[in-house]
Amino acid sequence: MTLSKKFGPGILVTAAFIGPGTITTASAAGANFGFALVWALFFSVIATIVLQEMAARLGLVTRAGLAEAMRKTFSSAATGKLAVLLVVVAIGFGNAAYEAGNIAGAAFAVSTITGVNSGTAALVLGCAAGLLLASGRYRVLEIVLISLVLIMSGVFIWCALIVAPDFSTMLESLLNPSLPSGSVLTVIALIGTTVVPYNLFLHANAVREKWSEDIPLSTAVSESRWDTGLSVGLGGLITLAILSTAATAFFHTGQTFGGESMALQLEPQLGPLAKYIFAAGLFAGGLTSAITAPLAASYAVCGALNWPQKLDAPQFRLIWSTVLVTGTIFAALGSKPLTAIILAQVANGFLLPIVAIFLLVVMNRRTLLGDHRNGPVANIMGVLVVLIAIGLGAVKLVGATGLL
Repeated sequence: MTLSKKFGPGILVTAAFIGPGTITTASAAGANFGFALVWALFFSVIATIVLQEMAARLGLVTRAGLAEAMRKTFSSAATGKLAVLLVVVAIGFGNAAYEAGNIAGAAFAVSTITGVNSGTAALVLGCAAGLLLASGRYRVLEIVLISLVLIMSGVFIWCALIVAPDFSTMLESLLNPSLPSGSVLTVIALIGTTVVPYNLFLHANAVREKWSEDIPLSTAVSESRWDTGLSVGLGGLITLAILSTAATAFFHTGQTFGGESMALQLEPQLGPLAKYIFAAGLFAGGLTSAITAPLAASYAVCGALNWPQKLDAPQFRLIWSTVLVTGTIFAALGSKPLTAIILAQVANGFLLPIVAIFLLVVMNRRTLLGDHRNGPVANIMGVLVVLIAIGLGAVKLVGATGLL
């Protein structure tokens, strides 16, 4: 069986959440707190699998996207418009803001390896991502993303094995959760970079591209579950490798952690190739997120506005190209759209709990899902994730408004 058959839409989720933000957050978590926050990473992976499996099952059974389902479910005109507004702001404008960081991270890696100006590299990478998306072929995107995720996996897992982390300490931290002083915001960031609303919209639509209606539903749902678990689990392993490398290289060593210092700490084990190897991982992470963020924005916004959700539809192309061009320009200029990012954080603070609650409610509707509705175990896990999502959203809102 080929890799493209083992992996499916779940790999888009991994490609989306393992970007420069996750790499930075996981590195900071390991460097500042060692293995103490491994439990938070484990929870975030489980929560992501639970929510993504629900979103994928909804897409396969109803053959509708998540945004479309939200729009149709809210009977009140005012509530429906609010849901559409949140999706457009949080996913559309938000991804345009975050796209700058995705492209900037990949451009920094290219600049490190080649010496090319990072602004020029950002323009080239933006064009490359645009050409892939403009192909209008899901299969091409899937193959490219699988390749990049595997490169990223190999780089970061190899780096972790090279530094030889203390697995007994890691396991002890997992089984005995703790919150070291000053770690609360890092925990929130670690969970927030993994459990993200736009991946739910992306996944619910992508499963329809992978499994057509002529495939038996039970087969599609079963294969999708394996794909989700395998892909998100791989993403968690990558994040754990990054955290472990930083924990071993920096925690209690007296070394100062910074954006460029990770590669320097790997030089005793990898020699002068250290910066190139680490840059390869950062490049793959940045480029995968630079491709998936515009794609997710198109699925979400088009679904919310009742526009065609086809890769070759004009409206679909308009959304992803706007997100990509905006992010590329900001990255090339070396600036960050801070106002847009803050607005997106506030909107995401509202959207994540709403989407999580909506998923849990709709996944129990017998009239909609029949035998594919949630069982007791899925509901228990879903309620736990919803409660954490509400808490996470509340803290995000407080932090984004400057009250924390």
